Amino acid sequence: MGINYFTPQYEVCRDPKKCIKCKVCMRQCANEVHSYDEELDMMVADDSKCVDCQRCVSLCPTRALRITKYQNEFKENANWTQQHITEIYKQANTGGVLLSSMGNPVPYPIYWDKLLINASQVTNPSIDPLREPMETRVQLGSKPQKLEFDEDGKLKTKIAPHLDLQVPIMFSAMSYGSISRNAHESLARAAEELGTYYNTGEGGLNEDFYQYGKNTIVQVASGRFGVHVGYLSAGAAIEIKMGQGAKPGIGGHLPGEKVGEDVSKTRMIPVGSDAISPAPHHDIYSIEDLRQLVFSLKEATAYTKPVIVKIAAVHNVAAIASGIARSGADIIAIDGYRGGTGAAPTRIRDNVGIPIELALASVDQRLRDEGIRNNVSLVVAGSIRNSGDIVKAIALGADAVYIGTSALIALGCHVCRSCHGGKCNWGIATQRPDLVKRLNPDIGYKRLINLVHAWDHEIKEMLGGMGINAIESLKGNRLMLRGIGLSQKELDILGVMHAGE
Repeated sequence: MGINYFTPQYEVCRDPKKCIKCKVCMRQCANEVHSYDEELDMMVADDSKCVDCQRCVSLCPTRALRITKYQNEFKENANWTQQHITEIYKQANTGGVLLSSMGNPVPYPIYWDKLLINASQVTNPSIDPLREPMETRVQLGSKPQKLEFDEDGKLKTKIAPHLDLQVPIMFSAMSYGSISRNAHESLARAAEELGTYYNTGEGGLNEDFYQYGKNTIVQVASGRFGVHVGYLSAGAAIEIKMGQGAKPGIGGHLPGEKVGEDVSKTRMIPVGSDAISPAPHHDIYSIEDLRQLVFSLKEATAYTKPVIVKIAAVHNVAAIASGIARSGADIIAIDGYRGGTGAAPTRIRDNVGIPIELALASVDQRLRDEGIRNNVSLVVAGSIRNSGDIVKAIALGADAVYIGTSALIALGCHVCRSCHGGKCNWGIATQRPDLVKRLNPDIGYKRLINLVHAWDHEIKEMLGGMGINAIESLKGNRLMLRGIGLSQKELDILGVMHAGE
């Protein structure tokens, strides 16, 4: 049997002239990279354990540390790269599935970066958001084709339940278990103050967070963890999770080591047991089955809450969305292939699904062509990185967006893509009490508020630059976008013209 020597991914570089042997790096590293060698009277590092989370670099008082990519290289081969060879070695050793966290890191095209926003000049003057009214509020839910009033001018048309957002941004589904209690508290408190919503994910809702119910979306996934009538009634909306962008077509897995007493109680599963969600809902094998669940949830909550159906962006997403729009759902959430996750099989994360930009454009156009666009609102997710991405998403047809990874980065995440290990040094993707306490929710929720306020201001500036004073006027207005560096087929799917046209 061959000897497999795995070179580290990263190298810990320590400046001996700056290092004062304070051992902060050793105390702060959950991966046990750093240690003190008494015989040599110096700090040493095990590079093989480093995940490049930057915790030690950030907290070193003398700036003695830096993390670099490990320089050892296998023999150059454009086909059999070092990564491919190393992954085969690992699987030959273990017989296991490769796991990864966060979003797809493969250098596929990022269509947000190939779309440019139009601007007003003379005949359609721009608007100054600092001096003139600018509306970024949105309502999510089914909208009637027309309004009818009685002879006294009172509305006769029955309006379906809606979600009222002060900003077109919500915090996407991240379950209690995959992220910490303190991370959930930060998201819930920020959503309440911002006048928007956060999503529980598939792990149920901790009893302490029922107080944020008016700003909470509760999720029903295939495992039905933590689902009961009190949970359904606690939230402002219910989301049926059919798929997830990071792992379309498969279920979820929360390792038993993350299931402590609190997570166990919330999810209604035994302490220490793996929480494994099946790939399909075992009561949904058709649009008719989905319709039954939609109306069962509406019935259970007295038709007072909108129902969202979340799907992954896949090649036939437009046809799927068309069926969902006819199922009685009020909102469709579409998650693109760059969406984050606490854990996913590497091959699924990096090879399955399609870009959210193409999925969104095709779904919006299909629903418009069929005359049912008003039946549902569209919410999109999957690596929304800044306010420019949001403006482009709305111009392509979205009503609002979900943000997940961006929100975690605001809380301190360094995207080291090691969430599945449960040793998050920033207190986010972990259940270890000593690590969870590193994230202070009193600080975390304020950072989230700052991020969304900043993006909201930038959105208003971009709207003003286009001569638009309400975000509803931008929805599906693809004339406000131009493509650059795209093929004609890509432009046709996106429904935008090339720059210069």
